[in-house]
Amino acid sequence: MKSSVIAGACMAIAFSAAGAAGDPELKRESYQKEIDGKKVDLYTIRNSKGMVVKITNWGAKVMQVLVPDRKGVLGDVALGYDSIDQLQQGQASMGAFVGRYANRIGGAKFTLNGQEYKLAANNGPNTLHGGAKGSRFVVFDAKQVDDSTVVMSYTYRDGEENFPGTLPSMVKYSVTDKNEFLVEWAAVAADKPTVVNFTTHTFWNLAGHNGGDVLGHVLQVNGDAFLPIDKTLIPTGELKPVKGTVMDFTKPETFGKRIGADDEQLKLGNGYDHHYVLNKKRDGEFSLAARMFEPKSGRVMEVWTTEPGIQVYSGNFLEGKQPRDVGKGGALYAFRTGFCLEPSHFPDSVNKPAFPSTVLNPGEWYTGKTVYRFSVRK
Repeated sequence: MKSSVIAGACMAIAFSAAGAAGDPELKRESYQKEIDGKKVDLYTIRNSKGMVVKITNWGAKVMQVLVPDRKGVLGDVALGYDSIDQLQQGQASMGAFVGRYANRIGGAKFTLNGQEYKLAANNGPNTLHGGAKGSRFVVFDAKQVDDSTVVMSYTYRDGEENFPGTLPSMVKYSVTDKNEFLVEWAAVAADKPTVVNFTTHTFWNLAGHNGGDVLGHVLQVNGDAFLPIDKTLIPTGELKPVKGTVMDFTKPETFGKRIGADDEQLKLGNGYDHHYVLNKKRDGEFSLAARMFEPKSGRVMEVWTTEPGIQVYSGNFLEGKQPRDVGKGGALYAFRTGFCLEPSHFPDSVNKPAFPSTVLNPGEWYTGKTVYRFSVRK
């Protein structure tokens, strides 16, 4: 089956608003450019309640999310940039739909069916988020389906970033009148065995994209175990219970309460940069992964997903550097002014046989869904 046909099948299964006061409106023309011979644009999806999400097809990156606070005032809770030029100089993963392989691969290599594949070492000795380019720097084909839905597709070539196999893929972004932001994806191994792991990498701050550090947010994670990391941030292979550790968010806890503790794992990660094993009744179950609450605004964000794990990241590599960390409206994204909750398969699964498999054989599909559900608390 030709890859173009499969890409079409991916599309088939998938089926300008002003911000609140103080939130700059992202202008479509500021995101219109040609990159690698393809047109880049900014796409807007919205619901009937006022929620707005803006996404560029360069890296399928989420650049703005407007949701109400407890007073009903819309605010921008996603970190992002005013233009495509600024984004190209910005944080590489900010807002991206990450593939072909999200998170880290230890030693920048893996073996599949007896053959070793050497990858780009773009994060110390490891591969991060698909390699030197990955999906973060490619132009997706995009189609606005309706006011609330946009579908973006990209076909990973056999040998791209030295991964084997042609992999047509799609991601569908949509919003509902329940103030949910849905991220649904599908990919199929077209011709060879391959490995695949997607995630969505929006940087959040529920006080507002320019709302200061996120340490006062309150986090709960539906996971009783996490993956300890080594000095290069690769999981050791152990699934460690969180009970009695600084990693325990099984009950709501202020994000920053223990982040400065004298703990080896926090020191290795420079804060939280760890993968949690989600409590699932069965593989692929769509269930609650995490909940974040911001007391001043009253905003609550729940994360629901079909994925087996979630990366909790406390914005440790936001450094307030120019031009990389100068965001919308000139906001300076400094240390820990954003957080990420990234559902995916476990990091380095390709080298850890005991982890949930990320291998896809010819004709097999990788499908899934993550939902960011917004509400308020009085």
